[in-house]
Amino acid sequence: MSHKAAPTAVIADDERLMREQIVSRLKEAWPELVIVGEATNGLEAVAMARAQEPDIVFLDIRMPELDGIGAARALLGQCHVVFVTAYDQYAITAFEQGAVDYLLKPADPERLKLTCQRLQERLAKNEEEPNDMDVLLDQLSRRLGGEGKSRDYLRWIQASVGSSIRMISTREILFFRAEDKYTRVQTEGFEALIRKPIKELADELDPDEFWQIHRAILVRVDAIDQVSRDFRGQQIVQMKGNNEKLEVSRSFNNLFKQM
Repeated sequence: MSHKAAPTAVIADDERLMREQIVSRLKEAWPELVIVGEATNGLEAVAMARAQEPDIVFLDIRMPELDGIGAARALLGQCHVVFVTAYDQYAITAFEQGAVDYLLKPADPERLKLTCQRLQERLAKNEEEPNDMDVLLDQLSRRLGGEGKSRDYLRWIQASVGSSIRMISTREILFFRAEDKYTRVQTEGFEALIRKPIKELADELDPDEFWQIHRAILVRVDAIDQVSRDFRGQQIVQMKGNNEKLEVSRSFNNLFKQM
C-alpha cells in the first residue's frame, strides 16, 4: 500500500446516519484525511477500495452482501482496516487480543482520535498490516458469532432526532412499538422513531433481554413493572417509568404462565 501526500479513506456502513457520523468526526480528528468513497455493503466496499486504492477502509462488522470481516479478507495487503462495531464487550476483547483497530458505535471522539494517531504513525512508517492478518480475521470471525460461540446482539439503536443522531443504549429502552411506517423507541425520558421493523429487531436483540409480547411490541424484560388482566381477561404489561398499557397478544400468553 503506497503512502500518499493526502491520506485517503473509504467508509463502509449500511446505516447512512452512522456513515455521516464517522465522516463528521473524522473531519474533526484528522482534517487532512480525504474521504474518497462511502459504501453501503461489503461487496460495494471491496469494489470501491480496489478502484480508489485508499490508505484506510473503515468497515462495519455487520453489513449485507458481505460482512466486514469478509471484506477485510478480500482487501488483505491493500490497505489498513479499521472495524466498526455496535456490539458488546466480548467483541472488543477479540479486537484487542488480535491487535486490530476498531471503533465502538457510537464513534467516541477520543477513541477515534487515538485510532487516527495510530493510523498516522503506520502511514508515516509505511507499515503493512500484520503478516498473520488472515489468522486474526479467522479468530475474529469465530469469536463474533461462528462455530457455536455466543451471538453478538444489538446493544445500540441509532435514531434520527431532528437533524442529529441519537445513539440509544438498549439498557435505556423500555419497549419498541410498531406505528404506521415507523417503530417507536420508548425510554423513560423520551421517545424516538426508527425505520427498522419489529421482526428485524426481534432477530437482532438478545432474547433474554427483550421479549416480544405482540406482533407490534417488544419489551425489555427487567423493565416490566407488572402484568395484570383487564376486564376482558387480556394480559396487560406495564413498564417501569411509563404509564402506557401494552397488550399481550394470545400468541404470547405463555410468557406469563402464572397469570
